[in-house]
Amino acid sequence: MKIVSRDIAHKTEIGGVVLDVATASDAADVYDRIVHAVTAQAPGARIDGVTVAPMARDGVELIVGARHDPVFGPVILVGLGGIFVEVLRDVALRVGAVDAAEARRMLGELKGFPLLAGARGRPAADLEAAARAIAALSVYALANTGRFESIEINPLLVREAGRGAVALDALIVPPA
Repeated sequence: MKIVSRDIAHKTEIGGVVLDVATASDAADVYDRIVHAVTAQAPGARIDGVTVAPMARDGVELIVGARHDPVFGPVILVGLGGIFVEVLRDVALRVGAVDAAEARRMLGELKGFPLLAGARGRPAADLEAAARAIAALSVYALANTGRFESIEINPLLVREAGRGAVALDALIVPPA
């Protein structure tokens, strides 16, 4: 379950996200807990509700994003997602749109690439699905140059090879 508020970009840090909610009774309690936490941590934030979504597991989390640079236009980013992007700062960058082949090269530049390749006996992730998602976001960013400050899919859960990838959260920041 996750708070819905246009005023809060990073919901986890203020108690706006709770995972593994199993029952309807749990959901009612979690709803109250989320609203209370968000109200306490971000008192001025508008709360539009709490969303309930299926729990997605078993994959590698990536961040895929674009930022509009006033000189270069869209700059595309990919790295390990969730909190790892901020902690490890392991990212690959490109200017403008990329195709799937270039997106695969970006993934290969990551220090965390072994996690995608199937480190320690884990199954390899669906690199083709990840590359298609990166390429699609880059094309979208180029086509919408000037209409956003940043776009972030974090996390993009990349499942086992052949099982695709799914965006678990996304944020688009309009231009100032």
